[in-house]
Amino acid sequence: MKFTTTIQGGGNKAGIEVPEGIVHALGAGRRPPVVVTINGKSYRSSIAVMEGQNMVGISAANRELTGASAGDTVEVDLELDTQPRVVDVPEDLAAAMETEPEAKAFYESLNYSSQRRCVEPISDAKTAETRGRRIAKTVTDLKAGKK
Repeated sequence: MKFTTTIQGGGNKAGIEVPEGIVHALGAGRRPPVVVTINGKSYRSSIAVMEGQNMVGISAANRELTGASAGDTVEVDLELDTQPRVVDVPEDLAAAMETEPEAKAFYESLNYSSQRRCVEPISDAKTAETRGRRIAKTVTDLKAGKK
């Protein structure tokens, strides 16, 4: 499903409005998982309804990947994403969860987005000390049933 649009947003937020006809044509409900291609570069996302508009966010990392910014007019290709969404758990987090079965069980019950929110801060840590603190906090939060 190809269409041309202007990337909306400013500052740290950016997204593209997806025409209603395209959401309907994808045939997967109001929030379908999609593969977004801009400037020949693809990333995975989901369509969300924000303030009555069908939107796909473009994170800072995906703006860098695609070379697109808020205000740019781009051609967008959306495909329904039918591949399973799996988060790669870093070895040190997996090892920490092995020692806390409640944390591991709760993590495994979370959806893809919630699992990503657990893992990304750990993967983004710049020092071993920060990474260790984030792993400890994540395991504690998971054990307590916090997303």
